[in-house]
Amino acid sequence: MKIDVLTLFPNMYDNFLSESIIKRAIESKKVTVNIHNIRDYTVYNNNQVDDYPYGGGNGMVLMCDPIFRAVDDLKTPDSYIIMMTPSGKVYKQKTAFDLSSKKHLIILCGHYEGFDERIKSIVDLEISIGDYILTGGELPSMVVLDSVIRLLDGVITSGSLETESFNDGLLDYPNYTKPFEYRGMKVPEVLLSGHHANIEKYRMEERIRITKENRPDLLGGEHE
Repeated sequence: MKIDVLTLFPNMYDNFLSESIIKRAIESKKVTVNIHNIRDYTVYNNNQVDDYPYGGGNGMVLMCDPIFRAVDDLKTPDSYIIMMTPSGKVYKQKTAFDLSSKKHLIILCGHYEGFDERIKSIVDLEISIGDYILTGGELPSMVVLDSVIRLLDGVITSGSLETESFNDGLLDYPNYTKPFEYRGMKVPEVLLSGHHANIEKYRMEERIRITKENRPDLLGGEHE
């Protein structure tokens, strides 16, 4: 997979791309990630990429031309273009799975008061990572990058992916490791029993309990 990210703050990605699973995925050539500065595509000598909104209002709006120029430069027949925006569809694990099957992603990161509306005409999917506002699309884009890259073949073992939260509408079960007892808190005896059927039953019951307590909306209930 190839991923191109368009941003006004490319340095924000330096540590993100050079640590842990993302770093290993890049080094093993499971994915290629390129970070592009939107200002490199402006026609203005002062590197301007934004301007005041028509009709008045606070803040600045990213202009069409640098974004269109950048996408024209990067786009291929396999490209799938994503815009990070609070007005997009809320990001879900299913979306991550869908995106992991694409050959080429182009991710647009907004800032200030967002994008000129006409930029949406070249976008395939608008994504929001939740009902809150951040200063820009860089952190949300990293969420998408992380969640998609880890799903690529060979990045993480398939067994680990199969038991994760949200794969079947439930949150994950609790995990424990040594020591058996710590500050009066013990590991559930069933996990030491060696009885695999009982362990699986316990874990499923815990998944349902945790989901009911923390995310009843996943079971059809309400969630604040």
